[in-house]
Amino acid sequence: MAAEPSGAAIVAEYRRGVNVALQSLCDGPEIAALGAVGEAIRYSILGEGKRWRPVLLMASHDAAGGDGDVSALAAATEVVHAYSLVHDDLPCMDDDDIRRGRPTTHCVYGVATAAVAGAAMVPLAAAVAANAARALGLPWPVCGAIVRELMRASGAGGMVGGQLLDLRGEGQSPTLAELEVIHRAKTGALIAAAVRIGAMAAGADERRLSALARFGDAVGLAFQIADDILDATGSTGQLGKTAGRDAELGKSTYVAHVGVDGARAHGMRLIDHACDALQQAGVRTPALEYLARSTLTRAS
Repeated sequence: MAAEPSGAAIVAEYRRGVNVALQSLCDGPEIAALGAVGEAIRYSILGEGKRWRPVLLMASHDAAGGDGDVSALAAATEVVHAYSLVHDDLPCMDDDDIRRGRPTTHCVYGVATAAVAGAAMVPLAAAVAANAARALGLPWPVCGAIVRELMRASGAGGMVGGQLLDLRGEGQSPTLAELEVIHRAKTGALIAAAVRIGAMAAGADERRLSALARFGDAVGLAFQIADDILDATGSTGQLGKTAGRDAELGKSTYVAHVGVDGARAHGMRLIDHACDALQQAGVRTPALEYLARSTLTRAS
């Protein structure tokens, strides 16, 4: 009998599927019709990335017993993530020149084009999610709920609001509890939403959906804690973006509050809780376990 594939192998297969879906989207007529803005969108989406959010969606969908290929639906979360990176890097935001190991979008296409491209990617993601959900044969109410979940995580109550809080916190000294609010919104909201959307698309019952939601919330916060650690300990070449930027901008981080070891220990506790939630609901899989553990061991 052949051995079951490892979590790493399953995740690699998910990632290949996501990349195919993203390439298909970027080669489509909707983006081509946008001219220079479309080129900037294509550049930002197809940059080398971990695809963590879409891969989490696919792993959650499979863990909840879903059928069918959800790579196109998963791609919608990567479109939102790519948009956030375009805007994060703008001169009026974090003002960074390197992303994913190459010049940021505004350095290549100009600030105005990058700003418009980022804005255009939000409705693009909503359309991709809606069309993919319908292609899976999901009922209209579920399709609507999926799009709402994606947009909620992307907006003022999630990623955008978190980024605003992050900018306002530069040079300030928020408490650890206040920092956690920022991290859960800025980074955690979209990661948690990806896990929930995967479960929703699979038709998960309330017990499984609740467990996967707890998992996503914990992994989302742990992911940002790991980013704080990497920014303080990694190199620009390793990270594919400017290292030490948090300290340069006067951002509050877990590392600044509790040190590298303290931040890593808290992240490990979060991951343990996340995996325990899956175990209790019977949805702990090699792929989700691998993704959770890799959140803290990744090198970029």
